Amino acid sequence: MGNPRQFRQHCQATSTPTTKTNSYPAANLVMALIKITLICCALIAAIECALLPGAVPLGVPLNTEVDPHPQYAFAYNVQDAITGDSKSQQEVRDGDVVKGSYSVVDADGSLRTVFYTADPINGFNAVVQRGPVPVAPRPLVAPVAGPLLG
Repeated sequence: MGNPRQFRQHCQATSTPTTKTNSYPAANLVMALIKITLICCALIAAIECALLPGAVPLGVPLNTEVDPHPQYAFAYNVQDAITGDSKSQQEVRDGDVVKGSYSVVDADGSLRTVFYTADPINGFNAVVQRGPVPVAPRPLVAPVAGPLLG
C-alpha cells in the first residue's frame, strides 16, 4: 500500500465509527419515567385493593359475622303501559334453599315464566313455561246518554 490512493481507499472501506451515538436520548428518559409511573400505579392499586398482606388500614373494623341461616323474601312487578315493559319476580330464601319465579313478556308477545329452585343437594333447577299474555278483562261500561244540544 505504498500508493496514497490505495491507502485512502483501504481506510474508507475498513473504517467504523469509534463512538456510538444515541440519536434519541430524551425518548429513553421518557420511556424510563413511564415505566416507573406504571409500576408505582400498579403497587398503589394492589395496596388499595388489599391484594398485598397487611394492606388493610388500621382502625377499620372487619365484619366477620356470617349468618348461619340466611333468610329473605322479595318481590316486584312492573307493568308500564307507555313502554310496554311487563315483568315480575318473586324469590324466597331459607338457609341454603332458594325458590322463586320470574315472568317477562318476550319480543314475540308471549309470556315466559321461569320457576326455579336451588339447594346444595340438587343444585339449580329451572322450569320454563311459555304462553299467551293474560289479558285483564275490561270493565263493561254502559254508554251514557248525554243531553242533546240543538
